[in-house]
Parts: sequence; structure tokens; C-alpha cells
Amino acid sequence: MPLSDTTIKNAKPNADKAYKLPDEKGMYLLVNLNGSKYFRLKYRFGGKEKVLALGVYPDTGLKQAREKRDEARKLLADGIDPGENRKAVKSSKAESAANSFEVIAREWGSKKVNEWDDKNNRSKRMLERNIFPWLGGKPITDILPKDILDCLRRVEDRGTIETAHRTLQICGQVFRYAVATGRAERDITPDLRGSLPPAKGEHFAAITEPKAVAELLRAVDSYQGSLPAVCALKLAPLVFVRPGELRAAEWQHIDLEAKEWRYYVSKTAVQHIVPLSSQAVAILEEVRPFSGHGRFVFPSERTPRGDRCMSDNTLNAALKRLGYGIRT
Repeated sequence: MPLSDTTIKNAKPNADKAYKLPDEKGMYLLVNLNGSKYFRLKYRFGGKEKVLALGVYPDTGLKQAREKRDEARKLLADGIDPGENRKAVKSSKAESAANSFEVIAREWGSKKVNEWDDKNNRSKRMLERNIFPWLGGKPITDILPKDILDCLRRVEDRGTIETAHRTLQICGQVFRYAVATGRAERDITPDLRGSLPPAKGEHFAAITEPKAVAELLRAVDSYQGSLPAVCALKLAPLVFVRPGELRAAEWQHIDLEAKEWRYYVSKTAVQHIVPLSSQAVAILEEVRPFSGHGRFVFPSERTPRGDRCMSDNTLNAALKRLGYGIRT
């Protein structure tokens, strides 16, 4: 007699052993000692008796289990072992996931780019914002130039042409890494050459007049912000490094006795040696009681333990409050 929803619901476990409730066409319900209930299909293939799992009740209902049974029987009619077919499909999905664009991109990033896990890493942010939501889970071999262009058009529509070009360059690096590791045939990004409008050069604000520079320095000296922000602003004109490198300065790289700051630039993996003047050392000594217990010289105000560096917005906002725009 075929199973019914009522029969399945009311089936109670035995005290001594599991038992089966038969349905039709080889399907049955297995009731275990702990009361769990499993749909199973018994079939023969290649002269051997086999069992195929069809789901766990109540997550899988009787109707769903029968549909899975019928699909398995169709495979048997075509000379295909449904159990082995399921393994092949699962293996294929796992392989596709391992070769997805996002998996390969993150692997490339962790190997090629220092501080890849830093939330301020530009390459990572561009991929996470512009590529991963649409192409991250797709096998890299299935991605077409048009797929990437569609993502870049979204960036272009935001009015950030330069970001679109940079995102395309990063995609190219990921594809070349996939080729080098045997997971792609070729880099498809050159096929998109000429598909984006040219990026227009942008002039950054710069103070070049000595009197104007003096006014800026006096304004910095009078700034009433947080101690790390004040010290970072004061230190900037004494070391002439990029803002991102200044914000990410780590105590382990600074030798106050030798008056040197040694660090590696992530893009080139080349060590930079920055001499520290007496004034620079004095500023670092001033901020050391505040942040010397942590990793970063200028920590984020949101992480008192000092495990994150100050954000770029902190210094930009400070300059704006002093009356100095970041761009002209």
C-alpha cells in the first residue's frame, strides 16, 4: 500500500531497530531509532543492488520524494546510474565553485597584493563593488567579454570612467593569473580595448606658493581634532609619503633611535627608507602613548585596540574643516 502524509507523520520509531515503510517503484521511508525519517530508493544497476537518498522528512515531502524517484528512474531507463550521476553533478559544481572568478580573484589578491584583507585595499574594493555581485560565482571559463563590459557600463554610468578602466585592468590581472594556474585558456580583457571612453586626466589641488604653504602649516598647528589626526597632519609635510602610506604607518617599522621609518610599498615590494627629522621624531613621541600599544601609529577612532588604521576620510575631513579642499 502506497505511503500517505498521515502514515509518514504518525510513524513512530521502534525501540530495538530501524524499519522501512514501502511506497511504490522501489521507494520507501526509513524510520530510524532516533525518530528521523529518510526517503530512499532501492534500485539495481549493473547487476548490483543500490540505494539512492531522496531526502529527509519533513524537509522533503512525499510529493517531492516521488518526483526525485521518477527522475532517477528516467536516468535508469537511459542506462545511467542515478547515484553516480549525482556524484558527478556534485563534483562538477564543486569544481565550478573552485574555478569561479571570485575564488580565483581572491587567491590572486592574497598572493600578489600585500594587505589584501585590509578594507582599504582599492583593488579588492573595486572587485567587490563592481564585479563580484554579478560575475563572482561564475566559472571564469564561462565569462565572456560582454559580461565584463556590462559590469563596467554600470561603473561608467556612475560617472567614474577612471574607475571603470582600473577595474578592467584588475580583471585582466585576475585572468592572467587564471591562465598561469591552468584555469583559463586566455585573458579576454584585451577584447574590450576601445570599448570604454578614454579617462580624462585630472589635476589635483596643490599649494606651491611659500606664503600659502606657511598659512596651511599654521592652520594645521591650530587644528583642534583628535590627537592621531593632528599628529598625522603635522607629520605629513615632514616625510613626503603618500597619504595612504602615512595612515598605514606601523610602529614595528619605525626606529626612533635610528630616526628611520622603513616599510615596503605594496605595489612594488620595494623597501622605502624615510629619514625622520627631530621634529618628526617629536611628533611620533607625542602620539606614542596613545597608540604605541597597538599596530598602527594612527589608528582608527572606531577601533580603540589599534587593529585598524585611520581612514582616508579622517584627514580629508580635517583639511576641509581647515578650509582646504582636496580637489580643485
